[in-house]
Amino acid sequence: MSKYLIKRILLAILSVFVILLITFFAMNAVPGGPFNSEKATTPAVRAVLMERFNLDKPVWQQFLIYIRNLTRFDFGVSLKTGREISGTLSTCFAVSAKIGGIAAFVAVIIGVILGAIAALFRNRWPDRLIIFFTTLFTAMPSFVFATLLLMVFCIQLGLLPVFSTEASASKYVLPVIALAAYPTAYITRLTKTSMLDALSQDYIRTARAKGVTTRKVIFKHALRNALIPVITYVGPMLAYILTGSLVVENIFNIGGLGKQFVQSITNRDYPMIMATTIFLAVIMVLMNLLSDIMYKVVDPRIKLD
Repeated sequence: MSKYLIKRILLAILSVFVILLITFFAMNAVPGGPFNSEKATTPAVRAVLMERFNLDKPVWQQFLIYIRNLTRFDFGVSLKTGREISGTLSTCFAVSAKIGGIAAFVAVIIGVILGAIAALFRNRWPDRLIIFFTTLFTAMPSFVFATLLLMVFCIQLGLLPVFSTEASASKYVLPVIALAAYPTAYITRLTKTSMLDALSQDYIRTARAKGVTTRKVIFKHALRNALIPVITYVGPMLAYILTGSLVVENIFNIGGLGKQFVQSITNRDYPMIMATTIFLAVIMVLMNLLSDIMYKVVDPRIKLD
């Protein structure tokens, strides 16, 4: 187990470095610069700014300087706001993680329950109803569903606020629903497929022949083995939701990490782009590692080599 963890950690570090390398050189390969859109800036001031942020140096030198600063956990300052990026990341991630954590919890719980119900009532009306809605939410783009929620519940009915800084639970309802819709539908379909496969196995028939209760067969044997494909999906899903959906955060005007990432690309804020990319990559790698460890918890027969 320890050997496997060391190998995965080294692989994770390599993966993050490759992502950092590709992002940095691809970002600098795009024509233009972060100060070109500022018409009020004179060429002399622009030259000073370029020198201040080392943008006047060759790209490979900029990369080495960035790596050196990164080893000291220094993400630099934003080219647009002048604020420390580490503080901005922590503030934005707190918002995204709060909404994303609730959405992930809702998606997993409801998805597993609906998937199990669909498998147990196969080809009957509960199954058909569940599959209809899961297909609908799987096919519907997130920006369409989020916009629809915004128009109906905020603009037309006025029942819920879009998003505000006030301490109110109602402001989280629509973003959580929008974030959880697709993962819930996908987890439902995964759970149903895995449950049907598990229920057809010989050990299930043996358990029933021995007189094991239906409840124990479903929850202890079938559902537990059916969760392995779900865990595979939940790891990357959790990373995506916790770091904030780019589309949903922009539609609901949530000041989270997703919106910050979009704004940094629009503003050509190089340090912010790099910092958010590294942060998202680390979260994704950690969630995948936790998913692999959870395999062992759910099924002790699995060996991590």
